[in-house]
Amino acid sequence: MKYSALMLLLFLSCGTCVQAQHEVLLHGKNGLAIVNKAGETTWQMPFGGIHDIHVLENGNIMVQRNMHEIVEIDRQSKKIVWSYNSRTENGNQGKALEVHAFQPLGNGNVMIAESGVGRIIEVNRDGEIVKETKLVVDASHPHRDTRLARKIKNGNYLVAHEGDGKIREYDFDSGKVIWTYNVPLTQERAGGHGPKAYGNQAFSAVRLENGNTLIGCGNGHAVLEVTPQKKIVWKLTQKELSGIVFAWVTTLEVLPNGNYVIGNCHAGLGQPLLVEINPKTKDIVWTFDRYDDFGNNVSNSLLLDVAGKSNR
Repeated sequence: MKYSALMLLLFLSCGTCVQAQHEVLLHGKNGLAIVNKAGETTWQMPFGGIHDIHVLENGNIMVQRNMHEIVEIDRQSKKIVWSYNSRTENGNQGKALEVHAFQPLGNGNVMIAESGVGRIIEVNRDGEIVKETKLVVDASHPHRDTRLARKIKNGNYLVAHEGDGKIREYDFDSGKVIWTYNVPLTQERAGGHGPKAYGNQAFSAVRLENGNTLIGCGNGHAVLEVTPQKKIVWKLTQKELSGIVFAWVTTLEVLPNGNYVIGNCHAGLGQPLLVEINPKTKDIVWTFDRYDDFGNNVSNSLLLDVAGKSNR
């Protein structure tokens, strides 16, 4: 079989793949970018670090700016067409806070998890709060209270509390915590962010169609599926996949075909930034490794070529 120069370059950079099989939106050292199936960067915009990203029905991109402002970007013009600054709005002036998660809702409002001040809010496009829920945090810190948070199908909020090492589900109406999962610490803590760091600082949680919860364990280097009764029924550990070492497990995207796309942040040179697997067989379906282009801090991504709606 003969390979083009581009395909050979991709093979050398990806290790386990000949060419990209997905169009993906992600953030790296040079900002936001879209990479097509052929591995070509088709869109790029300078932007600071982010922890969450969404694409709206109109094609616009919604991300955080400087970890405290939510902005909507017109993809064609690259102009900011809407923004909400959590540090200056609705009683937060002068307070230490960060935003690590948000979610555009079907009614046009935006859900925002505000770490440091300990709340989830839903705001309309005029910046007015239409719903506020207090977060339960064991030891509050603007950088560690939350990572990803989602309003799930039943209307409740599912929140990854990084600093606490817990996943909590909040009842939408009462604001009370109705389910908590303590992410296990299976070996002694070790500081840092790379593959040898260790803890239970969860980054993400996805409520599956079967009622179980899929958890990206952050520096626990694992993915867990747990039942409502908190029993682990499926897991993927740090070195279980041949040739792949997980570092900080970040985003989880459950594709309509059932496959999982797993974010592998801080893993270093030679390791993929994204891994798609078939969870039934744990076969590797696709990997994305563009370390030279995106660096070691790719914490969030979104596939753009999925037929149907992903669960993330």
